[in-house]
Amino acid sequence: MPADLRISVVWSPGPRLIREVHVTLQPGSTVADAVQAGGLTHAFPELSEPGFVTGVWGRKALADQPLQDRDRVELYRPLTVDPKV
Repeated sequence: MPADLRISVVWSPGPRLIREVHVTLQPGSTVADAVQAGGLTHAFPELSEPGFVTGVWGRKALADQPLQDRDRVELYRPLTVDPKV
């Protein structure tokens, strides 16, 4: 039987603020499963809004993307300024 997945879920609600939770999921779990298990949507309801962008290790990922052990799921807030400025 495959081992459980150890996943980090990371969200930055503002500049220099980071919330990171670690969850253990069953093999075959997805980005959406990790976000749900992390419980951040309860503390930050804006994460439940449609169109929210997620990623795995800095690369955009869809909610149904399967995860691998030790993946880092990232939740991206919308940019309010151009990062090049």
